Amino acid sequence: MIKIVIGTRGSELARAQARMVEEALREKWPDLTIETKIIRTRGDESRSQVRNLCRGRKGLFTAGGLAALEENATIATGSVRRKYQLSWKRPDVKIVDLRGNVPTRLRKLAENDWHAIILARAGLERLGLSPAQNEIMFEGQQFFTQVLPQESFLPAGGQGIIAIQIRADHEGVREIVDSVNDHETLLCLRAEREFLRLLQGDCNSPVGVLATIENGTMQLRAQLFDQLTVAPREDKVEGGRDNGEHLAAQLLKQINGEQEQG
Repeated sequence: MIKIVIGTRGSELARAQARMVEEALREKWPDLTIETKIIRTRGDESRSQVRNLCRGRKGLFTAGGLAALEENATIATGSVRRKYQLSWKRPDVKIVDLRGNVPTRLRKLAENDWHAIILARAGLERLGLSPAQNEIMFEGQQFFTQVLPQESFLPAGGQGIIAIQIRADHEGVREIVDSVNDHETLLCLRAEREFLRLLQGDCNSPVGVLATIENGTMQLRAQLFDQLTVAPREDKVEGGRDNGEHLAAQLLKQINGEQEQG
């Protein structure tokens, strides 16, 4: 019998995602012993040191909708990429910085004179705050929501993907966690990360990239922002689902104008 210890940060979202991992493992290995331990860091103890984490496949908006917001409205976000996307679509709005975990961000919206904040849809749903009815209730407060269109608000590479990191010397654990791996998700992640690697970008860069697989074909889309309020350079490529790294290189060349499309 093998005992698995899952280490996770202490936020509600991190613990919810750890429970998702535990449930997936128990489904495959019913006799597995699993323990969860909270990992605390200095960033957890100091609000000034909290860093923005890339999470969530789709952005989620709280207010009456992006297009309906009044001129010079104030919108809060902790993402550089979303800042550029917002400035492109609504160059008139005022954008302020937003930090903290999901509950903290919702409380800040309730407490401040802001018109809207942007959150990750996956994060909300994993906390049981589904925006399916265009509104959510949190601590007695009602928040109206709008899912931002993916055509314009492309996510950051790897957003919404839950990854398990294990010790290199535990082959038995590797076999266990491999059983809950979603192969197509892994292929998409590799393609997105390769695009970022070639670009020398990360989740704090004003870059959106998304890989999807349908019927064995991978589509890889990306948008690169150079200036605020200016439309991004963007393009897409398609190919075999196992050719993600090649597609990433091809896409970057197309966006940089180094070869003809097609």
